Amino acid sequence: GLSALLLKTYAFSLRNFLLDNIEIGDYNIPILVLPGTGILLVVLMKHFILRDNIKHNISMILYAISQRNGLMRTHKILSSLAGGILTAGFGGSAGLESPIISSGSAIGSSIGKVLRLNYKTNTLLLACGAAGGISAIFNTPITGIVFALEVLLIDLTRFSLIPLLMASVSGSITAKLFFSEKILFDFVVTDSFHSSHIPFYLILGVLLGLVSWYFTRTYLHIEKYFDGITKASRKLFIGSVVLGIMLFFFPPLYGEGFQTVTAALSSNYGLIIPDVYYNLFDSPVVPIITFFAALILLKGPAAAVTISAGGIGGIFAPALFTGAATGLLFAYSLNYSGVFGSFSESNFIMVGMAGVLSGVLHAPLTGIFLIAEITGGYELIVPLMMVSTISYIVAKVAEPNSIVTKQLVKRGELITHHKDKAVLTFLQLKSLIETDFVSVSPQDTLGDLTKSVAASSRNLFPVVDSEGMFMGVILLDNIREIMFNTKMYQRTTVENLLTIPPDYIDTTDNMQDVVAKFNETDAWNLPVLENGKYVGFISKSKMFSAYRKLLVEISDD
Repeated sequence: GLSALLLKTYAFSLRNFLLDNIEIGDYNIPILVLPGTGILLVVLMKHFILRDNIKHNISMILYAISQRNGLMRTHKILSSLAGGILTAGFGGSAGLESPIISSGSAIGSSIGKVLRLNYKTNTLLLACGAAGGISAIFNTPITGIVFALEVLLIDLTRFSLIPLLMASVSGSITAKLFFSEKILFDFVVTDSFHSSHIPFYLILGVLLGLVSWYFTRTYLHIEKYFDGITKASRKLFIGSVVLGIMLFFFPPLYGEGFQTVTAALSSNYGLIIPDVYYNLFDSPVVPIITFFAALILLKGPAAAVTISAGGIGGIFAPALFTGAATGLLFAYSLNYSGVFGSFSESNFIMVGMAGVLSGVLHAPLTGIFLIAEITGGYELIVPLMMVSTISYIVAKVAEPNSIVTKQLVKRGELITHHKDKAVLTFLQLKSLIETDFVSVSPQDTLGDLTKSVAASSRNLFPVVDSEGMFMGVILLDNIREIMFNTKMYQRTTVENLLTIPPDYIDTTDNMQDVVAKFNETDAWNLPVLENGKYVGFISKSKMFSAYRKLLVEISDD
């Protein structure tokens, strides 16, 4: 809670200080250079102070859960906050949610590290930090818990529920005690929900799902492009220039964007759209529709450029911003047509926010409860449930993995609620490789092979050439009938006796691939190779012994 207070207070103060002489709707040169300056300061902090270029996002928290025993780097407690303050304070088009989630998770992780707790408790403390951070920054205690369960994929058990409740409540209480009203979000539902509008909310849900898919795909493409650039200075230059140009033409992309959302909720479009756009047309309808359509298309890319260029920020705020713009554009278009009656633009804005967040994170419950708690009531609970669910389904069909899990799933590094997949993620291939096999050369005679059999306690003998390349395997059962026939000792070579295994395991395979190969071949042992060279064997019996041990550990409550 105190970390969230520090983050939001200093980010808002820095932004207000820099914008004292800059109106966000006016065309001023500073808006071109301020975001790039903030990113530059973050890059310098990473390089010279932290000496660590690791990312500060939700994906890295999930990676810590699956690959680092629930432990995160301690410096993230402050570095995530400092990076978020510099990035958002200088106008980077990213949210403050990922920095507070990262900082909160690092606090929980560090407690576990100091007390030398086990994996399960470390992971729970990490999730408690994230839940408390979300609860504090939005003043949404239920959403904090739901986020930990739905996005961080923490199991809901009696072991986890009480600590998560306490952490989330603590964050919320801190927010109420210390945050000023200017910093807390306060979106109040003023219009009633009409059941006759249900068909239009259903259509909006589909539209929001497609927008979520677009947001995810463009974000990941831009991130991939920047990952391909090796020099940090080049990333910084390209990102600063592109981001500056986008902000110059579309000032509402500056910063988190919640000021724009607040103005949209009150239909104060003059605070959002620069006058020059109105001057281009006789009617205000065209600039409103085209401008908000542009914001929908550009907010995700602007966030991706900000973070990929070196800034520290998250996708919560950009997703909420995009959803708000989509809901407004949809309702405004319906009202302008005059065919279907009158629609509450503010209601559609808030429902739109939940829809895109649900689709981007693949977390419909988080979207529903976040908006319900922010608005302080459940007047919109029915459209929130419909739109979030539909948006999630459409986004899930279009892109099976969310924006925060895509790369982890690709590398087989994601823990899920699916116990089998979770255990396989924990299993490490290297720990299962057995190397106590006596290898033989393809030129060895049967006599030489017999001596190897006598010196080994195993019934498998890998055949390896002089360069270490794997040729095949000798099975003891296959040579049992001839191994005592001394007349064949010099006439028969290993090359004539070897068999080719039904498959092999590469050192780069993940455990899902390994299990699939065992299932497909019905083998009990498979060789492990690295670039064609013999490394060892994996046995089905050892693998499933380790599997059962891990299953008991992570299932124990």
